Amino acid sequence: MRIYRSVLALLFVTAAVGSINAQTRKAAAPEKKPSTAARAPEIGQSAVVVDELLSNLRKEPSLFAESVHRMQRGRRVQILGVAAADGVKFFKVTAPPRNFGWVQAEAVFGKFRAGDEDRLVRLMHATDGFEQLEIAVQFFQIYPDSKLKPAVLLLFGDKIEEAAARLSRDATSRISRQEMVASAAPMHSYFLNFNMLDRYRRLGIVFLFNPFTRLYHYNGASWKQIVEKYPGTNEAAEAQKRIDSLKLKMEKK
Repeated sequence: MRIYRSVLALLFVTAAVGSINAQTRKAAAPEKKPSTAARAPEIGQSAVVVDELLSNLRKEPSLFAESVHRMQRGRRVQILGVAAADGVKFFKVTAPPRNFGWVQAEAVFGKFRAGDEDRLVRLMHATDGFEQLEIAVQFFQIYPDSKLKPAVLLLFGDKIEEAAARLSRDATSRISRQEMVASAAPMHSYFLNFNMLDRYRRLGIVFLFNPFTRLYHYNGASWKQIVEKYPGTNEAAEAQKRIDSLKLKMEKK
């Protein structure tokens, strides 16, 4: 009986020591800190869709992923994530009111990324026609204080005046003289209501009309802005020449 009690006591002491040692090891073990990946600097930034050739919004970050829809130029998005696949970089974006997905990083532009300002100017020069004017308008909205703005404003005005010549030919061929005579409405009102002017108006572009020559001309707003805000520059001197030429065109009979 005495031996039995001694063995029982020994077992109790051994168990107690083991429990204490286990608790000591547990307390001494260093806490595992959760690993955190470096946050991409683009996350949380806003951007604007400009390059419509790359603006396909996809369900996954892959050039082979299913398309949600193609975003239009001027669409504002918020960047939620970044991923790389198929040799390109993707941004996970939210495109209000309801869409979100992945878009190729080069499709969007913003102030958050170095080089985007110059890249947008290069894209503008690489396009022509109405698309070139749309991209220029996006440049003015994204980079209102850009050092490149005077040069872009000068080009913008020149391209609008080129568009005015094309519009003049289109309007002359499409507006019916018999209809003008029959309705008794002033001739200039037909030309200034010409439906092909509508998309230019949506960009804030205004055309003047000379009823004697039956020609449209740009009202010169971008040239005037250069002269007023950037005096003394080479662009201001060129802009003034265009303003003087516009005055002569409008006085021509």
